[in-house]
Amino acid sequence: MILSDQTIRQMLSEHSLVISPLILEQIQPASVDVRLGNTFSIVEDSSSGILTLAHEISYKTITTDTYLLLPGQFVLATTMEYFELPDDLTAFVEGRSSLGRLGLFIQNAGWVDPGFHGEITLELFNANRCAIRLQAGRRIGQLVFARMDRAAQNPYRGKYQGQRGATGSRVFLDEEL
Repeated sequence: MILSDQTIRQMLSEHSLVISPLILEQIQPASVDVRLGNTFSIVEDSSSGILTLAHEISYKTITTDTYLLLPGQFVLATTMEYFELPDDLTAFVEGRSSLGRLGLFIQNAGWVDPGFHGEITLELFNANRCAIRLQAGRRIGQLVFARMDRAAQNPYRGKYQGQRGATGSRVFLDEEL
């Protein structure tokens, strides 16, 4: 079940859902607007030109209030907000239509597991022919919350728990099945 604005407000007041910092106007009828943080990470050039999933990947991280996203460029960014989801709540990261119409994709891994704590890393891609100037603090997407039928038996405690800033891939830590 998708949460309404009333339920989101209630959970925030009960502190069962934490979003910080939050301006109440960010709460929409069935979502919460998320704002762009001020850290950006790009993959450093590899001598081979190939990224290998089994090895740690180096990133260059910068802190700035504006970032010029070039055509065809991919960069990791972060939300300004820090989240703490209870064990019976999951969330979906969605782009804003107004930004999508400019060719800005904000995520390609838009699932937030129950029990997650941290800032959300965004995967930004500019599909436009023009550069897009990004401004920290601007609304960049939405988080849609869904209540599960019961609390997760094994809530999220993974490699991104507690992340802050634009966090690079930790796929090299995966233990394959």
